[in-house]
Amino acid sequence: MLKGAHRLLTPELLRVLAEMGHGDDLAIVDANFPAASTAYETRFGRPIYLPGVSLGQAVEAVLTVLPLDSFVDHPVRCMASGQGPEDLPPVQKEVQSIVAAALGQPLELGALERFTFYEAARASYAVVQTGERRWWGDVLLKKGAFAPEGEG
Repeated sequence: MLKGAHRLLTPELLRVLAEMGHGDDLAIVDANFPAASTAYETRFGRPIYLPGVSLGQAVEAVLTVLPLDSFVDHPVRCMASGQGPEDLPPVQKEVQSIVAAALGQPLELGALERFTFYEAARASYAVVQTGERRWWGDVLLKKGAFAPEGEG
């Protein structure tokens, strides 16, 4: 146990988050996602499992330590459901609310077509598979950077 660390951040996940650099993506995916076969192509090379954890819980935990990239239009991208931004599936609305709370401001989620999302997940640093059972429960978080001490 670590003081102040979110209870869902396992030692393995903390290691991955610390190793990631600015611009690296972290795929956080649902229980139906082909996590193992996808993860073997990532930099980390194997999936990290958070069974029994929802997508929202995982994203919330990760965002307690991971800065999002402020140099891209969409530092959080989801698998496109075919619906417009105003009709996001409930799981994606939940993630959007969690991200907005973490940032202190609203953020529009980017969307990637299913197979484009799979390609992006394979190119990510690591894949975290949750126990999420709702459809469209897959996101990519792009790691940002911390400003130098004394700067914004």
